[in-house]
Amino acid sequence: MEAPRGYNGSAPNSVPAVFFLSGIPGLENFHLWISIPFCSVFTIALLGNLLLLYVIKTDASLHKPMFFFLSMLASIDVVLSLTTMPKTLSIFWFSAREISLTGCLVQMFFLHTFSIMESAMLLAMAFDRYIAICHPLRYNTILTRSLIVKVGLAALARAVLLTSPLPFLLRRLPYCHSHVIAHCFCEHMALVRLACSNTRFNNIYGIIVAVLLVVLDLTFIGLSYAKIIRAVLSLASKDEQLKAFGTCISHLCAILIFYAPVILSSIIHRFGHHVAPHIHILLTNFYLLFPPMMNPIIYGVKTKQIREQIFHLFHRKSF
Repeated sequence: MEAPRGYNGSAPNSVPAVFFLSGIPGLENFHLWISIPFCSVFTIALLGNLLLLYVIKTDASLHKPMFFFLSMLASIDVVLSLTTMPKTLSIFWFSAREISLTGCLVQMFFLHTFSIMESAMLLAMAFDRYIAICHPLRYNTILTRSLIVKVGLAALARAVLLTSPLPFLLRRLPYCHSHVIAHCFCEHMALVRLACSNTRFNNIYGIIVAVLLVVLDLTFIGLSYAKIIRAVLSLASKDEQLKAFGTCISHLCAILIFYAPVILSSIIHRFGHHVAPHIHILLTNFYLLFPPMMNPIIYGVKTKQIREQIFHLFHRKSF
């Protein structure tokens, strides 16, 4: 891709003042059309999660551990959507491709930090379902507000701790190959590819963090559900079993929607050398956009208390 107008090149082994985001390579002529579904999904995700936060905040009957975790998930989804989509849409609509190095590193930091936090929150919600089904009588005494706050802070601390080295590792690299990032936004590996020095440590660190997160979080989620399934199958009647499983459906859907694209994108990124670049970029955008859009829909439809409160909210507004 040709460098944008105004870019005069830079000396080898330099740290550039700005980068240029290409959008979706190979599909530049279709950016305006692609922006329609992107903008629609972004709007639904933003409004859906803000509505979810409003309903949980204003209804005292929803001030329970499950909904506190859900409000954290919704907050994370709002930040994730706002981290990438405004810049992506500005590229599609106004060809505003330029981004400073500092701006690029800040965007990357927020993107990876809140993606890691989302994984942690899905793990926390699995623990919530485990306590609710396996230890129902102790549910409120175990999942106190104090513990929920500590879980949220621990998720934030873990994410910041794992992501903080990335900006420093990237800032020390020289970028003499190109200053055009073949992506809609700044992310770790997209920047690493532009470096012209040894990036082995960056690659290894990125792989270790990704594998540890997916393996550890999914392992603990799997252990929680193994205990849940065993507890549910020990219930006497089919109705009780279905009711218990029903409380987990929304969370299982959220897990599938979040982890399936992440795993598929990672596999394509590491091993799909013959896959067209725009396929990888579209898939990356999919896993950043689809879960924030679907989470409020899933929980709004499947959770009776939220569904009823949303219905009453709009019913009052109509009169």
